[in-house]
Amino acid sequence: MKYLIFFLLFIFGCKVSNQVSTEPVDFVNPFIGTGGEMGVGFGNMFPGAAYPFGMIQLSPDNGVESWQYAAGYHFPDSMIVGFSHTHLSGTGVGDYCDISLMPTTKPIEEKYFIQSDPTINELISENQLNPNSFVNGDGFLGSFDKHFLLKYRSKFSRRTEKASAGYYAVKLLDDNIDVELTTSELVGMHRYRFNETSDRQSIILNLGFTNNDRTTNALVRYRSPELITGYRFSTGKADVQRVFFAMQFSRKLKDYNYFLTDTIDGDQLAKGKNLIAVFSFDGMEKHELLVKVAISSVSEDGALANLKTADSFAWDFDKMHEITRAKWNEELSKIKIMTSDSEKKTIFYTSLYHCYIAPYRFSDVDGYYKNFNHVPEKAEGYTQYTLLSLWDTFRAQNPLLALMQPRVEEDIIHSMMAKYRQTGMLPYWEISGNEGGSMIGYHAAVLMADALAKKIGTYDLEEMYKALLIVSETDRKGLGDYRQFHFVPTDKEKGGTVSKTLEYSYDDWCIAQVAKQLGKTGDYKKYMVRSAYYKNLYDHTYHLMRGKNSDGCWYEPFHPRFAKYGNPHCVEGNTWQYSFFAPHDTPGLIELMGGNNDFEMMLDSLFNQTEELLGNDTEDVTGQIGQYAHGNEPSHHVAYLYDFVGKPEKTQFYTNKIINTLYQNSREGLCGNEDCGQMSAWYVFSSIGFYPVNPVEGRYYIGSPQFEKAELKLPNGKIFTVKANNVSAENIYIQSSKLNGKPFNRLFISYEEIQQGGVLEFEMTDKVE
Repeated sequence: MKYLIFFLLFIFGCKVSNQVSTEPVDFVNPFIGTGGEMGVGFGNMFPGAAYPFGMIQLSPDNGVESWQYAAGYHFPDSMIVGFSHTHLSGTGVGDYCDISLMPTTKPIEEKYFIQSDPTINELISENQLNPNSFVNGDGFLGSFDKHFLLKYRSKFSRRTEKASAGYYAVKLLDDNIDVELTTSELVGMHRYRFNETSDRQSIILNLGFTNNDRTTNALVRYRSPELITGYRFSTGKADVQRVFFAMQFSRKLKDYNYFLTDTIDGDQLAKGKNLIAVFSFDGMEKHELLVKVAISSVSEDGALANLKTADSFAWDFDKMHEITRAKWNEELSKIKIMTSDSEKKTIFYTSLYHCYIAPYRFSDVDGYYKNFNHVPEKAEGYTQYTLLSLWDTFRAQNPLLALMQPRVEEDIIHSMMAKYRQTGMLPYWEISGNEGGSMIGYHAAVLMADALAKKIGTYDLEEMYKALLIVSETDRKGLGDYRQFHFVPTDKEKGGTVSKTLEYSYDDWCIAQVAKQLGKTGDYKKYMVRSAYYKNLYDHTYHLMRGKNSDGCWYEPFHPRFAKYGNPHCVEGNTWQYSFFAPHDTPGLIELMGGNNDFEMMLDSLFNQTEELLGNDTEDVTGQIGQYAHGNEPSHHVAYLYDFVGKPEKTQFYTNKIINTLYQNSREGLCGNEDCGQMSAWYVFSSIGFYPVNPVEGRYYIGSPQFEKAELKLPNGKIFTVKANNVSAENIYIQSSKLNGKPFNRLFISYEEIQQGGVLEFEMTDKVE
């Protein structure tokens, strides 16, 4: 009996220890969206460690200047040049990759850090560089003056890569070094294991060269054998970027050297726009080395204060990782899904994870940040955020934050208002306290109108309203001509005139809603009139929108499938993709196109025609079903428009098709740029079963739910549940619906109904009713 009890305890213990966790955080796959092909779609995601809306994104870099390396990393590459602490989240432009560290056991030779030394042939002869590995027209890494990266980069194997929420690991094969990365909200931690005995273990701090911007100045300050501070100033998408850092080592330095310096002040300080520092440690006795790094946009002291927030971890890498993992699980668990399809579960929770990476915290632990005039300012009573890709995120990512993370959404609006106070203008595409200038529209209006409609946050409403009026009265990107001609004329504005007219019309409608709430009757009427300007570009011959000249004549030549980047009609698309954009006035658009039957016919034509695009440089138009292009944002609401003409079965068919063909659990799993959470927010909403066609309206239109059950734990403490009985790969159509046990015959559910909690229940079938 004694042995039997022991045996049963042993078996039971094995079963417990081998039990697979089913927490939401365990279904995050950070490699989704890190690959892709030109013309098919790039996710442009990084696989490294991040904290929800945190300051640090600690991830590997391949060292190549190219659009598909916008996040520093691209799946087909097999080389790593460093691990840096800032990364863009799935954008179509490159920047960041600041404060790059690279461990190595290679000898540190000065000749590899001298720009003018022609060592390329030597590197080839040493098998450090494959002469056939050029990846763009300018040569590997864009130019040979970065060849020190070639010497000290390392091959890595996909088999050794691991990534999960808040964690990344890889083996550097050339030096046999195991690298692990994790992060807290303000501090990144590296753990290096040098697996071979060496008299010298070194870390290269690269402040001079990154993937996608240009260093304007850099400094390294030696403070003690265990502490280094400094900064990297650069220009790129962020015109004036300042990243101060504080770096702490778990072991004392043996020695250190500076390379490519402009000035050196003794042994304590070095400056230079190409500055490289090498820190070396005795490698004969200990094989593990840990590094903590904090950053700040304000000062070295700010970075030191941020670094101090990690004191409670000491050098316990696993503790930091576990706390960050727990934080991710807390946030992801606010939406619980039930499904037997583990692939869909992985896609869902990775999508939700992507939605909560950006925007990034920009204010330090004491509240200070570099403001838009590039001087320190304190965020009083809120967190200053950066990386506001508003053209993308106003559609679904910000509405998701409004629903599930309203405090973050409120602080985003406070962050936008801070820019207005400092510069007199709301942001368009904010990055690191700069106006990036990308894209069109003035979509801050959408977020603000949505917050007021949903009563999210507390603001100075008169100040906000003044900011909205000002942003709508500039001459930016044809807006002056829009006011004069009631559309953006193609002969007066360079490119994208249809897109600009349609998006300005929507933003004006949003401003009208704010005016209405504040009792500004005259302004309400004015902006409602402007919101109908989109109709002025409708061509009854084509039943599509098209560019028009200032004299009222249609612009020639014209072809609806012409999608060349920068074309006269549309931004990152063609008129097939843009003609359905009037989310504030879908009934008006339907009437403009001839009524329900004609509108349905045009939607059918969009989805069922050829995928062929005309014109070169059409890489932004990806994820196609006919001319519908899910890889870019203008199409994201379109499949739901069938609901408006009483054809919900077609909305259900196409949303189900998009969900199951254009999102995958793979490195190529996104058909276009993630764009700071927008691509994934579409999936989160749509897989639950509804989508905000016009966020400010407060209605979520019904699609094809994918899960047996989804529970939304709302910030107000209520739970809203969506059930899809009998859902399967075949049962994609809704046979009947109930809300809280009563028949539900609408094709949308309101924000107010969700906030009250309850159960929305669908009976699914494989037949169109």
